Amino acid sequence: MEIGHGPSPLREFEHEDRVHSVNYQETVIVAEGVQCDVYSFATDPNKDLGVIRIDPGYHTPRQRVLRGDRTIEGYISGVGKLAITRSNGSKEVHEVGVTPDGQLTVDVAIGDVMQWQASEDSPLVVYEICYPPYQNGRYKNIE
Repeated sequence: MEIGHGPSPLREFEHEDRVHSVNYQETVIVAEGVQCDVYSFATDPNKDLGVIRIDPGYHTPRQRVLRGDRTIEGYISGVGKLAITRSNGSKEVHEVGVTPDGQLTVDVAIGDVMQWQASEDSPLVVYEICYPPYQNGRYKNIE
């Protein structure tokens, strides 16, 4: 993974009806057209935050969750979708940015496969919160 340069870092992030102070760590290039700004939570070392920016027409790698106590995927802005194949084989597609409410927060579990995809004409910005903080080996890329 390469280090990229994102927009100005966040100082706060709202999650589960609370505003949390966050500290920017780095920006990582995940794949072509996909960057992730990595943050730590100032008052909670048990989780971290990734703000993922996806260029129009691009997508994150398909990833199977291998580890972690909790993984939360959520929507911030833009238009696209989150596809999840649950470990029992059921499939879910969550379209975002197409309805006025614009909210999405989904837990993905160990064994689930997930992928975000931006629409052809709009960037997509999403987030991921990992308990405990992300470490290599948490996900396996599937193609």
